[in-house]
Amino acid sequence: MKNIYLVRHCQAEGQAANAQLTEAGKRQALRLAAFLQPKNIEYIVSSPYERAYRSISLLAEQCGIDIAVDERLKERVLSGQNHSDWRDKLRVTFDDLQLCFDGGESSHQAMSRAIPVLEEVLSGSYANAVIVTHGNLLALMLKYYDDRIGYDDWEKLTNPDVYRLSFTGDSCSCIERIWTD
Repeated sequence: MKNIYLVRHCQAEGQAANAQLTEAGKRQALRLAAFLQPKNIEYIVSSPYERAYRSISLLAEQCGIDIAVDERLKERVLSGQNHSDWRDKLRVTFDDLQLCFDGGESSHQAMSRAIPVLEEVLSGSYANAVIVTHGNLLALMLKYYDDRIGYDDWEKLTNPDVYRLSFTGDSCSCIERIWTD
């Protein structure tokens, strides 16, 4: 049995790659480290975005683990343009995984870059690992293993959030939200 803890980053000052954690986000990172500490984490991989990396850096320090950074865990770009109805556009992409807005990537494309990261972690010798990413990509990774997951599940995600995916071999036997607000 292997456990992958999918983590959404703590509260940040914005969406830019270099956006810092807010003061509340820094407190959340402390809480996140205390929450994950007893899980015997052996490996951590993170999005290169500052808010993701800083959300898990305290846990890595406490566990004596270097954080692997993987570009494939960056947030999914819905569109190359700002849209006031972006939530409506996002909702549709959970139903039509191939839908791609101009300058963005489809849900399928985003899953296709993120799931190999998870599979690589699974192929390692780690019994308990953490993957830190962003809300939309995390929801799509969950959807890959349970097609019932959709927009409403994404909308309920918190900063931070933690899901445990348990695997027996290559098969995901359990998806469970374990973070408590």
